[in-house]
Amino acid sequence: MRDRLLFDWKRWETMAKRKLSGSDIVIQSLIDAGVDTIFGYPGGAVLPIYDALFKQNRLKHVLVRQEGGAVHMAEGYARSTGKLGVVLVTSGPGATNAVTGLTDALMDSIPVLCLTGQVPTHLIGNDAFQEADTTGITRPCTKHNYLVRDVKDLGRVMQEAMYVARSGRPGPVVIDLPKDVLINETTFETGKKLPVKHKTYRPQIKGDNSKIREAVELIAKAKRPLFYCGGGVVNSGPRGSKLLTEFVRMTGYPITLTLMGLGAFPATDKKFLGMVGMHGTYESNLAMHDCDVMINIGARFDDRVTGLISEFSPDSKKIHVDIDPSSINKNVAVDVPIIGDCASVLAEMIKVWKEIKPRKDTKAINSWWNQIEKWRKRDCLAYKQSKDIIKPQYALERLQALTKDRDTYITTEVGQHQMWAAQYIKFNQPNRWMTSGGLGTMGYGFPAAIGVQMAHPKATVVDISGEASFQMNIQEMSTAMQYRLPVKVFILNNEYMGMVRQWQELLYGSRYSESYTASLPDFVKLAESYGAVGLRATKPSEVDDVIKEMLNNDQFTIVDVAIDKGENCFPMIPSGAPHNEMLLGPEDEAAKPTSEDGMVLV
Repeated sequence: MRDRLLFDWKRWETMAKRKLSGSDIVIQSLIDAGVDTIFGYPGGAVLPIYDALFKQNRLKHVLVRQEGGAVHMAEGYARSTGKLGVVLVTSGPGATNAVTGLTDALMDSIPVLCLTGQVPTHLIGNDAFQEADTTGITRPCTKHNYLVRDVKDLGRVMQEAMYVARSGRPGPVVIDLPKDVLINETTFETGKKLPVKHKTYRPQIKGDNSKIREAVELIAKAKRPLFYCGGGVVNSGPRGSKLLTEFVRMTGYPITLTLMGLGAFPATDKKFLGMVGMHGTYESNLAMHDCDVMINIGARFDDRVTGLISEFSPDSKKIHVDIDPSSINKNVAVDVPIIGDCASVLAEMIKVWKEIKPRKDTKAINSWWNQIEKWRKRDCLAYKQSKDIIKPQYALERLQALTKDRDTYITTEVGQHQMWAAQYIKFNQPNRWMTSGGLGTMGYGFPAAIGVQMAHPKATVVDISGEASFQMNIQEMSTAMQYRLPVKVFILNNEYMGMVRQWQELLYGSRYSESYTASLPDFVKLAESYGAVGLRATKPSEVDDVIKEMLNNDQFTIVDVAIDKGENCFPMIPSGAPHNEMLLGPEDEAAKPTSEDGMVLV
């Protein structure tokens, strides 16, 4: 029956124009743009699109169990491939369930197209069944959104929306689709390529040559330089990371990366000082404070990096490269602003560097490296592993050791486990690290891992999770099983909302108000109830065997690792403190209490 309903898409594409329904225009526009996967959940308002999906075999649809999971899957898919992630949800609650994911994608600059159903145009504003003001609701949490009222505009809007989502600083775009627009027909030109330029939205790709030259000359004269790079490098594509690596090695200068920038420069390179920020390394934060020239490429000076703004890197000249003009001078005033794509600007910087053949102050640079090595000797990520209790750091070090030679992608949920993962898992390539940085969305990691696995079916995909975060989108276990996805969930289980408990210990006199989870599922039995594999480690001697068993099977697997319940994540910059005042361990907690002013910033 279904075979008789399939369209001959190749024959369709050879026709210059054809009268199509709005639903068919949606499908054909996605195909023309190279989209191959959609994450969605059906409902009344989008049934015409689901009928069009049924009649074709070019687009794969992944049936999620809740619309929020669909957006996170699209994020994981997009972040790991550099492609557009596409979501399809119905009107009303379907659209509102997607809002958290859209906000997450906006803050982390992830290109997502979210197609939402809407009641027929004549019912808009009448409080019809499953009606919501989707464009009004999503305006603050999307890069742009559309309400299509005429099917004649649909083809143009589809192309425009995909262009906006992927161009400049990427982000989520919503197209709200009334049901009558999906049913109505109009003439549509198939096979039409996306426009090279948009009428009004034309992000600046190429940086100002004079500013680039000024920046390179400043870099060349630096005595205590530091590269500070972020997710913008990753978003500029593999070329951006390759050029960054080339330029850093060419200069011989140290580099630090933000949470979203991990993988933009090889973590195993000696020039890498580790992650910067609230839970960054001692050497990276002190180098940022003491540097005299800061080269910010694709980072946004967010509060988790700067600490107390008035004392942030007080003696440095600051260069800031960003494709988003609104990010320049937003949080921190800079000396040399450069608007442009990171890869394009890096290519020009390398060109100018080679052209001027700078003479670096070798003596000063060597002295700077000597100081950095002294900071490194503090070994800020050291921990004491007992024989009886599994430390989370140990579990992640073993995961790193046993996956380093595999084609591995890592996602995380949000909390202590996320920060430990950023500290102990080493990324030498971009697009291998998927985490919720800006919004800090618990429940992100598992559906994101499903999206990554859909994009990379033969890769090892591990969601490093906490037991609390995992339960936020636990329903997507059904999705993983339906599509036979061998996603691995590696739960660091301390029976607490770990980061909340840590803040309560440091800021609220260890009054652990509602941060302990008194009733947890048996994750092994839960996995088995879905037909998946469930494993558990309760002591250090079991960790390696459990990880190996997890990696050596081709099934969806949950690993429940019982870790030290009271372990805190260090180093840590207390909220409201300067970024060079760090807690390196429990012994620092009493000596450096968090200020009352800092409590409001947690």
